[in-house]
Amino acid sequence: MQPFRFYVITDTHYFASELGCCGPAYDEFMSTEQKCFAETQAINEAVFDRLGKAEDADAVLIAGDLSFNGEKESHRGFLELLKGLKAAGKKVYVITAGHDFNDHPFCFDENGRGEPEGTKRGELFDLYYDFGFADAVAVDRESLSYVAQLADGLRLLALNNDGDENRRWRFTEKQTEWIREQTKKAREDGQMMIAMTHYPLLAACPVWPLIGNCMNPDHEAVTAMLADEGVHLCFTGHMHNQSIKCKTTEAGNIFWDVCTGSIIGDPACMRLVTVESPEKVKIETVPVPPFDWDREGLTNEEYFKRQFNSMINTYLDFARDDPKRLLGKLGMKNPNGALVKLVGVAGKKIDKATVGSVCRFFHVKCDESIKARPLRELMLAIVRNIFVGNAPYVEGTPEYDAVMGVVGKLSFVTKILKKKKGLDIPYLVKYSIGHYGVDEYNTEIELA
Repeated sequence: MQPFRFYVITDTHYFASELGCCGPAYDEFMSTEQKCFAETQAINEAVFDRLGKAEDADAVLIAGDLSFNGEKESHRGFLELLKGLKAAGKKVYVITAGHDFNDHPFCFDENGRGEPEGTKRGELFDLYYDFGFADAVAVDRESLSYVAQLADGLRLLALNNDGDENRRWRFTEKQTEWIREQTKKAREDGQMMIAMTHYPLLAACPVWPLIGNCMNPDHEAVTAMLADEGVHLCFTGHMHNQSIKCKTTEAGNIFWDVCTGSIIGDPACMRLVTVESPEKVKIETVPVPPFDWDREGLTNEEYFKRQFNSMINTYLDFARDDPKRLLGKLGMKNPNGALVKLVGVAGKKIDKATVGSVCRFFHVKCDESIKARPLRELMLAIVRNIFVGNAPYVEGTPEYDAVMGVVGKLSFVTKILKKKKGLDIPYLVKYSIGHYGVDEYNTEIELA
């Protein structure tokens, strides 16, 4: 088997700008968005131009959420970009995901929110037939999954598990049997097999499994099945975060999940992957190239970061000024009054506190370098670091000592939560604020 290189991008969320993305309703919507909206067409065009001219790889994998929210016009525009990649000599393999079909997508103009023509899930196979299905070794039409021969000795297991119009994310029993058949055939044919699916199979941080829409709900069983069937590497997206995580199954088999950030939101990255051998894969991260937009003098990184920070700051403002709205954004339709009041009090305290004042309250030693740092700023940084990857607040840093010191003072609460809910809060916090694994941007991983 010869070394083989390819690019991975995900969560392109292409939106046809002519549909409309302006006005007061648009501004309100964007106040709680991580990803860009009006800029998506320009960002995608810059990325695809870069990929089309790339001389270091001739294949591109795209791991779902191709359109912003299933707009028919957005699919048409995105398909033109895919055709351009093919015309440039690239092989393109896509899967679709939940944002690619919708009966009620939306757009915005000065008059408010509009509803362009949507796309049904049943249309996606024909729409994207030429970008994975047409040359597939095997196809599972019902699940919109397929197997592609990427190179001599290397196959791609492209897995879609949106399931149906109700967006059930589980692999069905029938699809699971199909997966086992394809992995068995790959072994019999002497083929290395890697996978691509939209929803993460390993958590970027311990909080992910606690949030309902962050991961494949059967991730423990699915990762064990794939690893034990000989598939040790999977590329994912969905959460718009940059992470590389690993587990070892009970049978002693390794599984890696390489999750890549959305190209239209912080941290806005692509992956360049080199399969050097069945045992070794090199992962490199390439930032999204500059795009044709008035970025107000900001670099790409600064521009995307500003949007991310704006989103978090809006939620913190809600906690202070409108806690009921915040709880609604978090999925609580009718929160009780006591909870609303508690969140409001906490929001006001957070807004005024510094790291030093919190440490004094809990009688925790605080390094001079962070005493004056606003608590709100530290909270924002912790959240952003989870998405950007390589979270820096590890043991020995002032931030780690302060945060874990406060958590330690709350042991009477954390012990109750562990006993009653099974939540190990010190573990959750430690591995959310700091990263202890391989570099999540550039690294070589061992598959066996």
